[in-house]
Amino acid sequence: MSLTETINEQLKTAMKSGDKLRLETLRSLRAGILEFEKSGVDRAMTPDDEFKILNSAAKKRKDAIEQYEAVGRTDAAEQERSELAIIMEFLPEQMSREEIDAAVADIARQVGASQQSDFGKLMGAATKALKGKADGGAIQQAAKALLSGS
Repeated sequence: MSLTETINEQLKTAMKSGDKLRLETLRSLRAGILEFEKSGVDRAMTPDDEFKILNSAAKKRKDAIEQYEAVGRTDAAEQERSELAIIMEFLPEQMSREEIDAAVADIARQVGASQQSDFGKLMGAATKALKGKADGGAIQQAAKALLSGS
């Protein structure tokens, strides 16, 4: 079942159950899908496109959480956390910090990255290899720590 079909089915369920938070979150995801479909791209949505829409929505929630916490709005941050949890249901399971560190170290050996000047080469390979499994910020932290010798 495609992402669009899954979201539409869950929208119906959320409407029937009266779950307002889930309903709003699913509607925002559907809006992202509709935006893609009406963007003039002359092809069907691929799993990669679906991932980009979901990842973008998750990143927006993470940024909002940080901003709300910075100004002491814990209520709004909790709302964003709840929305993020719903979005994460559609994304592949994320790797743990230890798994990311191990994967980045393995990729560094494969591409021969051993010093700070190899950061771009390592990030390119690691981002491609771990796409969808790990957050880009976590990959970047692991790469920096590895190449700086920390």
